[in-house]
Amino acid sequence: MTAAVMATDTNWDPALSKLITSLKEAENLSNDQEIDFLKALLESKELNALVNVHTKVAKVGRDDRLAPVLSTSGQILYEVLEQLSQRCHLNEECKDAFHLLQEPHLQSLLYAHDAIAQKDFYPHLPEIPIEMDEDEKTIKIVQLVKSNEPLSGAQSAEPIVGATIKTDEETGKIIIARIMHGGAADRSGLIHVGDEVIEVNGINVEGKTPGDVLSILQNSEGTITFNLVPSDGKGGQRESKVRVRAHFDYNPETDPYIPCKEAGLAFQRGDILHIVSQDDAYWWQARKESERTARAGLIPSRALQERRIIHERSQLEANDADSKKNDDFDREMIATYEEVAKLYPRPGVYRPVVLIGAPGVGRNELRRRLVARDPEKFRSPVPYTTRPIRTGEVAGREYIFVAREKMEVDIAAGKFIEHGEYKGQLYGTSGESVKSIVNAGCVCVLSPHYQAIKALRTVQTKPFIIHIKPPEFDVLKKTRTEARAKSTFDESNARGFTDEEYNDMLKSAERIDFLYGHFFDEVIVNGELLTAFEQLMNTVQRIENEPLWAPAAWVQ
Repeated sequence: MTAAVMATDTNWDPALSKLITSLKEAENLSNDQEIDFLKALLESKELNALVNVHTKVAKVGRDDRLAPVLSTSGQILYEVLEQLSQRCHLNEECKDAFHLLQEPHLQSLLYAHDAIAQKDFYPHLPEIPIEMDEDEKTIKIVQLVKSNEPLSGAQSAEPIVGATIKTDEETGKIIIARIMHGGAADRSGLIHVGDEVIEVNGINVEGKTPGDVLSILQNSEGTITFNLVPSDGKGGQRESKVRVRAHFDYNPETDPYIPCKEAGLAFQRGDILHIVSQDDAYWWQARKESERTARAGLIPSRALQERRIIHERSQLEANDADSKKNDDFDREMIATYEEVAKLYPRPGVYRPVVLIGAPGVGRNELRRRLVARDPEKFRSPVPYTTRPIRTGEVAGREYIFVAREKMEVDIAAGKFIEHGEYKGQLYGTSGESVKSIVNAGCVCVLSPHYQAIKALRTVQTKPFIIHIKPPEFDVLKKTRTEARAKSTFDESNARGFTDEEYNDMLKSAERIDFLYGHFFDEVIVNGELLTAFEQLMNTVQRIENEPLWAPAAWVQ
């Protein structure tokens, strides 16, 4: 033990010194044996060393200049172990790393690092029991360290301790309305929904409004002391394990109905959210999956968001022009959140790659290049048609030629994932042809019409859907002109694209994104074809090698 932690008066922690002094003054209030035990404990080298370590750690936690690179090393450790467990047959270095990361000393070190990085080293003060007469209320005293977390009422407030308060409609008393998961109040485990607030920092709050209480809290520094009457049904909050993909953008700053804007969680369509609490019918608590240690924030529940969307649609339908503009919108589907889980790749079983895009954007060219890269691995199903075979064509190579009556029967039976009619002839892609490619251990590559998404996106198929988008107009025109691209809108394929066709392509891309954008797993902008193809190849490799988020029903 170093001299810095020797049990001398000059080196004792100030708080411990005060306790020892108090013990000496109170020697006549207890027996000598108890006093001697406490003095020996407080003067011990071990306790002084622990207090010094705690003081230094707490000082580091308050120093913003010493910010950790990450605070989830323990979680990353398990993710790495999971990946290594699938690859330990590859080489000895992989096995060595796998065994090293399972060492308890290394894991304990990472957990200690995370606790400091998350500033989870403040002591959790126990409830202080106060004996009362039978007619009096039981009071609990809770102390929290003020931090950058929200505690608000009906109006917005400066972030404080991670809870929301309100006035009880029946009694007029101030009560705890919500505990934010991951916040100081939640971590303490001592404050619960329904607790009645009696005092804050010694100030009686009877007859005060939530705004008055917030002013007290905002003007408080350091530790905040609450005197609370426990609720009848207190209990710890159980954190849900539900993950969802958001199908819409949300900004609490522009939401007039959120109880507390500072407590809200902003997100964008496509973000993966961890729903930690669904106790409130209108406001869920969630955090972004990429921010696992962050305090949870409020987001609109599925039911609330569905009501908003229905209201917005009813307003659009009230306007004839808007109704015509959105006549092909799928009104049975209200996109809010979709529960997801990690879908792990399986050797020899590949997810179909589906390229969706506006006519002329180049998705078919990307599909052809991908298949040409490795024809044994990447395959596209041969489409069906009712038109007569032409000179030079081989049945089963360009098309599968069938009678119109047969194809109409199969279409009615739902055997085609997409179909259409062109110049009096039917064309389509059968679901069975997709299944046969997957069963053969190949990657099925499709570039169907965007309306085929719903037929393809099933638990049986499990596709990875990529939106091939055009760049902005100037880049679109420049790249196609330099590449001498021929218009796909001209049957003879003898001329380039017109400005009108470029604009139609951009409008179509916007429409596809509006109608089906929440279904896309990836977006690739096809400006320079070589760059877009490189992105496509990288994405295909990720699909084959990494666990990716997918609808939860596909994983069960």
